[in-house]
Amino acid sequence: MKLDFWLLWGFLGQAVFASRFIVQWLASERAKKSVIPIAFWLLSLGGSFMLLTYAIHIKDPIFILGQSTGFLIYIRNLTLIYKEKQAQNG
Repeated sequence: MKLDFWLLWGFLGQAVFASRFIVQWLASERAKKSVIPIAFWLLSLGGSFMLLTYAIHIKDPIFILGQSTGFLIYIRNLTLIYKEKQAQNG
């Protein structure tokens, strides 16, 4: 079986995207409350980007739409976190 770059890229993107739940779970267990760490949003963004490029490559409009909207939401959440940290630091 020939290794296909795009297939490997898609699987890797899915692994990155799925790993965000492990990060969130561990952070919540440590804090003993529900926590969404910045790493969750960074993994969401990275995995979503990888899956979006894969979806574009395979020309799947449903997958493209789903990953595009998520991608924008992850960027927005990171922007809000950055602004909050800037306000706290004066």
